[in-house]
Amino acid sequence: MSTAELGLVGDIGATNTRLALVDSDGAVDRIRVFATDDYPGLGEAIAAYLAAEAPARKPAKAVMAVAAPVTGDEVTMTNNPWTFSGQGLRQRFGFERVRVINDFVGNALAVPQFGKGDVVQIGGGQAAAGAPIGVIGPGTGLGVSALVRSDGDDIPIHSEGGHVTMAAADAREAAVLELMRRRFDHVSAERFLSGPGLINIYNALCELSGALAAPFSAAQITDIQIGEEYPHAREATEMFCAMLGTVAGNLALTLGARGGIYIAGGIVPRLGAVFERSEFRSRFESKGRMRTYVATIPTYVIMHASPALVGAARLLKRM
Repeated sequence: MSTAELGLVGDIGATNTRLALVDSDGAVDRIRVFATDDYPGLGEAIAAYLAAEAPARKPAKAVMAVAAPVTGDEVTMTNNPWTFSGQGLRQRFGFERVRVINDFVGNALAVPQFGKGDVVQIGGGQAAAGAPIGVIGPGTGLGVSALVRSDGDDIPIHSEGGHVTMAAADAREAAVLELMRRRFDHVSAERFLSGPGLINIYNALCELSGALAAPFSAAQITDIQIGEEYPHAREATEMFCAMLGTVAGNLALTLGARGGIYIAGGIVPRLGAVFERSEFRSRFESKGRMRTYVATIPTYVIMHASPALVGAARLLKRM
């Protein structure tokens, strides 16, 4: 691998920062995960990575996929305190070119690269060739993107769709939403469909029932054994899956995403059979007169460990 062929890609989230090298064939290698809280900024994390993995070889190009809106050169992360600029990274590390994209743009670009073992289908439906694809994923926040086909090329859509206004689909959800409206000026989908959102749902259910909420983390709320002992934790997980179905179905209708809806993020892949048995798919299809239309659209859970890096590497080859 020559110096000119070396590229750097990153997946910059609220909790973890993943960095990797990319060769001329687009292969992602030497992935390392850094705790975001351990570094004052992205530049320091990159410096630590390059010192360990490429001390004698300077990458020529870099693509950073970030969990934040990308509207200009300077980027402020949504759920962590980092602020940085692409131009600043280029100057500091001597990159020839730097591209900063939303992390879910990276996830969307990765979809055509997936192999059979990288996704698990939930429910029925069959992808229509060349049709738009939607990507949505709960993690520390809620990411949304899309991929549309144009003149033989895949065009990713930058989106902040995780911040759309959440709607209730039944009386129980409406009661939870009403509690949330008392606490937030805007009750977005991300307030429910994220790690903090799971905690919000659980706490609200406990309050509605007059029960004392345990100080559970999101991972504990979705734990099967805890759910057996704490019914509100189990109900919170079930409501989370159903509400994700509602929002994913809305995305499918909005995009005309007959190419499929892909579920990314760190939460759903860990749910396994709980998610498969949940109301996600039935809620996804519950669109009244559009039920038949939505029922033909397949839904998949992305099991690949680092899809945003795969998508960033794909974009790196275009630079």
